[in-house]
Amino acid sequence: MPSNRDLKFRVVTALQRWVANPISRRLPFQTLLETTGRKSGLPRRTPVGGCLLGQEFWIVSEYGEKSQYVRNIQADPKVRVRVGRRWHHGTAHLLREDDPRVRLESLPRMNSAAVRAVGTNLLTVRIDLTD
Repeated sequence: MPSNRDLKFRVVTALQRWVANPISRRLPFQTLLETTGRKSGLPRRTPVGGCLLGQEFWIVSEYGEKSQYVRNIQADPKVRVRVGRRWHHGTAHLLREDDPRVRLESLPRMNSAAVRAVGTNLLTVRIDLTD
């Protein structure tokens, strides 16, 4: 029998994948993270909430290494981030030593609240932007 944590993960990720993300990806103000699919090699765009600080973009993954975009980053850390209407190239770094709960305090409030509410294995991701 699946644990409550596993059930929560499956329900939330299904809703994100099939309902929320397809709608969010179309919104011009939504920040997007573009990774390269580790199996397909195709671009994969994921709506994220994060913060641009100078030449770094910070996000916290709700499910850590279970997140598809994190698994794609592990295979190829070269990414793009759309902030506003502008795309930035960068290299993503998984920061296992960073405290994601503390990091969420410096990120957008609404997204941080959602990540805290549904996340089960938080992981900080820093993207060093090259342009």
